[in-house]
Amino acid sequence: MEQRDRWASKAGFILAAIGSAIGLGNIWRYPYVVYENGGGAFLIPYFIALLTAGIPILLMEYVIGHKYKASAPVGFRKIHRGAEWIGWWQVIVAFFVVTYYMAILGWALSYTYYSFGTKWGENTEAFFFNHYLSLSEDFWGFGSIQWKVLIPFLIVWAVTYWIMQRGVSRGIEVANKILMPILIGMLLIMTIRGVTLPGAAQGLNVLLTPDFAALADPKVWVQAYGHVFFSLSIAFAIMLTYSSYLPEKTDLTNSGLIAGLANSGFEFMAAIGVFATLGFLAAAQGIAVDEVATAGVGLAFVVYPQVINAFPFWNSLFGVLFFGSLLFSGFTSAISILEPVVAGVREKFNLSRKSAVNWVCGFAFLVGLVYTTSGGLRYLDVVDHFTNQYGIVLGGVFEVILIAWVAKKLDEFREHANGISYVRLGSWWDICLRWITPVLLSGMLLMTLLDEFSQPYEGYPHSGLIAFGWCVLGIIMVGALYFTKFRQERGNA
Repeated sequence: MEQRDRWASKAGFILAAIGSAIGLGNIWRYPYVVYENGGGAFLIPYFIALLTAGIPILLMEYVIGHKYKASAPVGFRKIHRGAEWIGWWQVIVAFFVVTYYMAILGWALSYTYYSFGTKWGENTEAFFFNHYLSLSEDFWGFGSIQWKVLIPFLIVWAVTYWIMQRGVSRGIEVANKILMPILIGMLLIMTIRGVTLPGAAQGLNVLLTPDFAALADPKVWVQAYGHVFFSLSIAFAIMLTYSSYLPEKTDLTNSGLIAGLANSGFEFMAAIGVFATLGFLAAAQGIAVDEVATAGVGLAFVVYPQVINAFPFWNSLFGVLFFGSLLFSGFTSAISILEPVVAGVREKFNLSRKSAVNWVCGFAFLVGLVYTTSGGLRYLDVVDHFTNQYGIVLGGVFEVILIAWVAKKLDEFREHANGISYVRLGSWWDICLRWITPVLLSGMLLMTLLDEFSQPYEGYPHSGLIAFGWCVLGIIMVGALYFTKFRQERGNA
């Protein structure tokens, strides 16, 4: 096998870790989560969740990767002989995520081009759903592949493939060193411009005015833990894989704290910029901010083009900045999601990096073609829901229970981190991972399941949810068990 890749510098690793954490959700999900869950008061459960679950798990994954110098499946197998399947669970979850992530990057690339001259016109909703996506009328209406969606999808995959072939130091690290400073600069410009617009104060008041009564609602705390969990790129093998490329002498805890807090700062700055511009749009249309506040696809590709249309001047430039920031933030996350899959396949089948990248990117591209059809948005939405709400959460629960209760490795891992790090881990780390994190994640999973069965997600038919949602989880489990069994059979041969 080829020599294991290494980061060329600590700064390159930190930028790559931050680039992985900063993704689409920071821009189009976090602002709405804050607004919907107590406004400024939400920052209290958010930072408690960050300190008691997000950063502790992040540091634990840093230690696993650095200590065992292996992909997730091999790393978990070294921790406990029967735990390899947990690594494969996380790797396969990452695979499904990247298949639809690339489709969204294609949309962002298209809209960066459409920003010149605001080619989406006045009716931004009809343009996105009817003209661009040609969305089918019912869930099972696959329709044909849409060339307007397929072409940018091909372009972002071609660039991603080229970077992944160049490896960790010459590909992923260089890409993050170039894209992250540009992304931060773009966000700063958008935020400064947003807060100077007429009506911006109205939007910021809606976002930041604290509703302390919301803190009595358990769902608000679940939302805080859930968002922190997802936004830090933990529990689907990314940080474990990234840290496995670090040299022996590396300050793990300091790197983890920098990445975690930088991600939070980016989120908060994005929230200010987004709600300032929503306040401007509401003022321009003479309506309340809550009538334009939304999240996800609707915010990015319907509401924000409306904001750009209403800009007094230089609206095309602002459009390029917004959709360019979506493209860059999503791109740095996408390559990080691909890397644990490549590493897992490479070590499992003893392949060269080139061969592993060919197999993983080729198969992911073929699966992702379903999102370029007329029904693609609905299938993307369902797969995103199930992989995030169940796949990643279950992977995190399995991981924490294995380390804290089955293998009982917390003391050993803490000593490993403290032996090479400036900031030392104390008993708080053990308490969080042994008690707080598994209880909160299990509670979040239970509440999500109860909501799932009380009413279908987004009103989709149960047949569609079963076919595209539960089957995805089934494939993840079957795949995890198959790859684990395959390894054992090869070892016995």
